[in-house]
Amino acid sequence: MTAKAACSDFLRFFRSWISNPLRVAAIAPSGDSLARIMTSEIAALDGPIIELGPGTGVFTRALLARGVSEADLTLIEYGPEFIDALQARFPAARVLQMDAAHLAQADIFEDEPVGAVISGLPLLSMSPRKIASILAGVFTYMRPGGAVYQFTYGPRCPVPRPILDRLGLKAVRIGGTVRNLPPASVYRISRRKPLELSRERLRYRDSDADIDVAAFSGETGG
Repeated sequence: MTAKAACSDFLRFFRSWISNPLRVAAIAPSGDSLARIMTSEIAALDGPIIELGPGTGVFTRALLARGVSEADLTLIEYGPEFIDALQARFPAARVLQMDAAHLAQADIFEDEPVGAVISGLPLLSMSPRKIASILAGVFTYMRPGGAVYQFTYGPRCPVPRPILDRLGLKAVRIGGTVRNLPPASVYRISRRKPLELSRERLRYRDSDADIDVAAFSGETGG
């Protein structure tokens, strides 16, 4: 990316933050260091991939650098100020302007399940009900073994433990960087391996855990 384009992205992002600081929640786009951590566990064969809140496309470019096909990307962006630039920069990707909390009802994938979700959403500024709706939605599309990668500026996972428990999910910190404004940590959120009781012993097994999406229908309050 040229210096002129980077400056343009910063100004676009900063104006968005000024107009709605709770929705954007950062004064500048994520840096390359954070983007590398966010995409470090993703390979070309993990497509299709959903990106939530791509903004100016920092994580999108990192995904392409790891060999992910642009045609395998679905970019979900709520802010109208970012849509035109995303469509121009990533013409082969599918760019959808929508609220990520409505994913469960959107039916955006009919066939092949999603291998990973990259989230640039500011979960710390969202209500627990909205966070639950977003996670319940993305995991309706997720294949077994898939995960959500979420960054945060806070000291712990931005998804409250009761929500993880209710949805049968776990969160693991996979890295962090101080070379970002502000410094950030990255978490992998995935399905748990439920404990199965047998007559001989307790053992873990992989299971495509069911998520009660209906329990969160309509719970999309900001």
